[in-house]
Amino acid sequence: MVKGLLDSAKEPGFSVESWAPLAELVEVDEFERVGNFKEVMTWRDYVNFLTPWAISANWECSFKRLTERPGVVYLELEERSRVNGNLRAINSLSVYEFNETGKIRHLDVYLQMPLPGPDMLLRYEGIKIAN
Repeated sequence: MVKGLLDSAKEPGFSVESWAPLAELVEVDEFERVGNFKEVMTWRDYVNFLTPWAISANWECSFKRLTERPGVVYLELEERSRVNGNLRAINSLSVYEFNETGKIRHLDVYLQMPLPGPDMLLRYEGIKIAN
């Protein structure tokens, strides 16, 4: 689903509302994402963050490992994205926590990547950072 949404982001009219199919799998009112710089995002923050990236990036991945435990899934990927002609490959571990109805309520993201440039860091300006 995510790959399909990212591909559709290249079409005119893609917006924050275009994430609605994914939102059906998320407990949007309690969702919290803690990212690679310990920034904390609500669902609304997250789709506002994702939308400009989705429009400008070409993304693909290779699955390394998927591990499921009761209420949690660990997803390890090699992610490759091209933004403004620059190719970046990173290793990621995403930890999805689910509520009792099976919807995603929490997401932790861990990355192995080269140190990002200042342009990437500016995308995080104004986002709350966890202690």
